[in-house]
Amino acid sequence: MTSRPSSIVLFGAGKMGFALLQGWADLGLVGPDVTVLEPFPSEELKALCAARGVRLNPPDEDLSRPQTLALAIKPQALDAAAPRLARLAGPQTLVLSILAGKGIADIQARAPEAGAIIRAMPNTPAAIGRGITAAAASPGVTAVHRAIADTLLSAVGAVDWVDDEGLIDAVTAVSGSGPAYVFLLAEELARAGVAAGLPEALASRLARETVAGSGELLHRSDLPAATLRKNVTSPGGTTQAALDVLMASDGLQPLMIRAIAAATKRSIELAK
Repeated sequence: MTSRPSSIVLFGAGKMGFALLQGWADLGLVGPDVTVLEPFPSEELKALCAARGVRLNPPDEDLSRPQTLALAIKPQALDAAAPRLARLAGPQTLVLSILAGKGIADIQARAPEAGAIIRAMPNTPAAIGRGITAAAASPGVTAVHRAIADTLLSAVGAVDWVDDEGLIDAVTAVSGSGPAYVFLLAEELARAGVAAGLPEALASRLARETVAGSGELLHRSDLPAATLRKNVTSPGGTTQAALDVLMASDGLQPLMIRAIAAATKRSIELAK
């Protein structure tokens, strides 16, 4: 079973599309059989395409239907892109979509001949190869299609599959939007340090390195997050005093549940 696509068109190469292309380049998966369609190419994108021999924005008449069409345009641009999408996606084409809030049915409606569609939700740490992606497959997706998608998505981080596409909305809320929650934690931790009397620069550095280091520890450890938390917490100590506030009935847990519910609801609304 081959997991290397014979030809790829990357439709959209903004931040996430470029992260994918860079990941593929790092794995040696790009060359003349890869085409990028991006109306506003960055200098970084132009340089990468030139260095790897990737075709960038060729005329439509020079485009043929690829084995894999990676769809990474902005979700709000889907309707405008639909005619081009329909021309590119044929019965033998795997469409790999990372459009937030756009389901398999949305893609199928605009690319009716597409033989197989995978909806995936990566997150921004993909830019440094540390992303996490969840994916759901249409009925036409084969084991070969899954293997190709695994290869392309794992170039920027871990990949998990869900059987129920409806779960992608919750995935979006947890991991797709999740980096923003972590960055907010770093912001507020620094502000709280300033409120406690620390110089702003020191508070910012302490918060930044604490969040980054704790994330790396969580990544490297096989222990559950709850166990790592308990390992830091001495009964009756300073950490316990802070956690008593954060874990109160009106603390972080109910707040996070409401936040994830709000993001999930919004993801569902965007699909309508």
